[in-house]
Amino acid sequence: MLRHGFAVFCLFILWLAGDIAPASAQASSTTSQPLVVGETFTLDSKRMGETRRINVYLPPGYDERADAKVPVLYMPDGGIAEDFLHVAGLMQVSMANGTMRPFMLVGIENTQRRRDMTGPTEVASDRKIAPVVGGSAVFRAFIRDELMPEIARRYRITGETAIVGESAAGLFIMETLVLAPEMFDAYIAIDPSLWWNDRALAKGFAAFLEANADLKARLFIAHSGEPSIADVVKTLPAVLDVSAPKGLRWHYLPLPEETHATVYHPAALRAFRVLFAPEAR
Repeated sequence: MLRHGFAVFCLFILWLAGDIAPASAQASSTTSQPLVVGETFTLDSKRMGETRRINVYLPPGYDERADAKVPVLYMPDGGIAEDFLHVAGLMQVSMANGTMRPFMLVGIENTQRRRDMTGPTEVASDRKIAPVVGGSAVFRAFIRDELMPEIARRYRITGETAIVGESAAGLFIMETLVLAPEMFDAYIAIDPSLWWNDRALAKGFAAFLEANADLKARLFIAHSGEPSIADVVKTLPAVLDVSAPKGLRWHYLPLPEETHATVYHPAALRAFRVLFAPEAR
């Protein structure tokens, strides 16, 4: 009895000290709470004439230092039901294991994906994939003139920017490199749909490189075994070997064992390690 009474007394003291929660608190701890992985806001775009949702992942340590500034990785297909969560998770584990520098992720949720990711086309079959196509110039202007200034207003960022995307988003990224190479410091195009408009971007790539001898950027291109994509992307390394300006650091990663549905993760992992590796000490 004495031993039992002493045990009860000890439990009572621990409860008073806060080490053991009362039964009511233990019961309430089973209540579900939101699982927060980032921030979200909407932006009314005059360029696009619509409201766009933006999802943001901030790297560990950002909130702990008031003077911390981070570079920004922009991502089309950036909705919660799109690529935001899995890419944010990949970044989190890469930063945690020291294979990637701290980056902020800005995901742009889609409204009309095929409209925004495609440029004009002369091919009739291309124009059948969506009610509206060919809106990439407007989407690019939205990113440059409205989204980027809003991110700079809301967050502490450096001047370094990058963009990552797959499939039609990869096409948009390659088109942005060609038409607005100054927009980003690094371009990551995974399984880009370069078949668009009868392969016009790929066909004109050498001329673009030769006309931009002072280009300074980083380019990472990867593709799966999908024939319609791989057959075009495979032509780029030969062009880059001959015509790439000295200021363009480029990397080519064929992943023939992957499909169009599985290539994003392994390709992005390699891209982050290559382009965003921590500085050697």
